[in-house]
Amino acid sequence: MNEVFINYLSALMPNEPVSNEEMEKVLGFIGDTPSRARKIVLKSNGIKNRYYVFKDGQMLFTNAKLTALAVEKLKTKGAPLDELELLACGTSLPDQIMPNHALMVHGELKAKPMEVVSAAGICVSGVMALKYAYMSVGLGLTQNAVATGSETASQLLHKDNFEAETVFKLEQLKKNPEIAFEKDFLRWMLSDGAGALWLSSKPNESGLCFKIKWIEQVSYAGEMPVCMYAGAHIDEEGAFKGYLAYSQEERQRLSVLSVKQNVRLLNENIAEYTIVKPLKKIVRKRELNADDIDYFLPHYSSHYFRDKTYEGLKKAGLEIGYEKWFTNLYEKGNTGSASFYIILEEFARIKPIKNGDKILCFIPESGRFSTAFVLLEAVIK
Repeated sequence: MNEVFINYLSALMPNEPVSNEEMEKVLGFIGDTPSRARKIVLKSNGIKNRYYVFKDGQMLFTNAKLTALAVEKLKTKGAPLDELELLACGTSLPDQIMPNHALMVHGELKAKPMEVVSAAGICVSGVMALKYAYMSVGLGLTQNAVATGSETASQLLHKDNFEAETVFKLEQLKKNPEIAFEKDFLRWMLSDGAGALWLSSKPNESGLCFKIKWIEQVSYAGEMPVCMYAGAHIDEEGAFKGYLAYSQEERQRLSVLSVKQNVRLLNENIAEYTIVKPLKKIVRKRELNADDIDYFLPHYSSHYFRDKTYEGLKKAGLEIGYEKWFTNLYEKGNTGSASFYIILEEFARIKPIKNGDKILCFIPESGRFSTAFVLLEAVIK
């Protein structure tokens, strides 16, 4: 297999940063009542700013448009976009069910005919788009490729997606106008953003690039139930049903299209199933040693999981000290499938990276518990 390099990186955050005090005004008050969960969740997740495609009540970017702008930004870094042979895009929430997200990005770019592929999923979808691009270039099927990760979660976090359910609950529970914590929880966690990477089989003639050493992805859906989901509902008997099983009125009343999280299931299993179990196998397979890792770039959704991530690394036999960690969660928010791209782009810009540095990236997903690890090596000429 050919060597594959990340030559150019870009990240794009829509509009201006939104502070903790401003966010509910942008997303809207559900039932005209401030959320009681907001301050609790924000204290736990440590996020200070995030970004939304909404501004002054208007949605200024679609997911496809935001992604296309991130791709176009690669050209300003030196990427020859007119020579692009493959576009691979990952996202949790495309703008539509059909056509697929990557095709819509291709359309926004108005680019020449090329191979285009979408990776479905949540956080790991961005890495799987990267892996497709990596394998294509590595096998010599294409000379270059662009991989992307993007999210516009605020479209589902807007109050309009909860209003009907709140009215329904107010009628039943007059003393408690709040929606379920599992649904309110994620409103204060997620952010919008997009990132793009240009891949080729040759390193840059000068400056920094990253050699992709390997990409590992593992799913535990065969063992674990659904934890994070959208476009579905878990009924009173515990049955998981997709949106097509419900009438239009039920979809609104139950806020079927909102993003939901089983918080208890998440807290009890996220470290074991996204770090400990998979990483133990990867450590043996790849002969990993913590002393050989110069930087660790974790995508954790909340500061609450920072120490849990560290303890998971220890249990897996790869204890990496905090001094090697880099994240921009606190200023950029949790951008899901785009997080890996947005973290890596900022890391490449501001850190004193040396030739040969090894960078281990960690991307977990709680949808039904899957995870990805990526090992990069800095190449500087």
